[in-house]
Amino acid sequence: MRGSLALVGSGEYLPEMLELERSLIRDGEANGKEPSFVQIPTAAGRESRDRIRYWESLGSAQAERLGVKPLFLPIFDRDHANDLSLATQISDSSLVYMSGGDPHYLANTLRGTKVLEAIVENWQSGGSLAGCSAGAMVLSPTIPNFRLSRSEPTVGFSLIPDIRVIPHFNKFFRWIPESAAKILLDAPGDSILLGIDELTALVQRSYDEEWSVYGQESVHILKGLPLEQLGHGQRIRLESKDARGN
Repeated sequence: MRGSLALVGSGEYLPEMLELERSLIRDGEANGKEPSFVQIPTAAGRESRDRIRYWESLGSAQAERLGVKPLFLPIFDRDHANDLSLATQISDSSLVYMSGGDPHYLANTLRGTKVLEAIVENWQSGGSLAGCSAGAMVLSPTIPNFRLSRSEPTVGFSLIPDIRVIPHFNKFFRWIPESAAKILLDAPGDSILLGIDELTALVQRSYDEEWSVYGQESVHILKGLPLEQLGHGQRIRLESKDARGN
């Protein structure tokens, strides 16, 4: 049984997201996984040591609140990502969480490695998988280079082949110029484009075909389905036109 999947706009490891993360761990445990909380900090791999320590301590504090084992895996380059001793620590984890940072660096570092293989295998066998900000963006087939408008998109992991995510949606377009915004909003083909606000997630449980919104703000359907804004507790079925046979 494939595990639960959470696309998070921002807020990994914060108290505001505690109950979401608790529920994801419970989902994994219900599918036979161990009560552990694996942090994959790769997207922040080019940040300072102080920032890396910040992410580690933030996740550790959240794991303590959750009463589960924290496991911070120092995967910051492709050598680490192909280290079998790191990859094997992912197996049988109830929650694997890819946190924020640079989505292009995250995708290029993990793609085609033992660590990504372990992440996918754990999810496909019942463990929960969460991606926040960069961690959510890489789950799609491609990641647009909105800072380098002439560059080709970066190849993602294609775990959600019909869905593209813009995280931090309620603040994102204050940070980037209009030309970059157009690139982000230009999702290919019949794919579904989602804007996910900060401290908000869209979650598909392992036992459910629909997705549900969790958090303080909203999820915005921007393309591929009737345009709408969804708040906490609302549910939606995400199928592209191709999947619906239209």
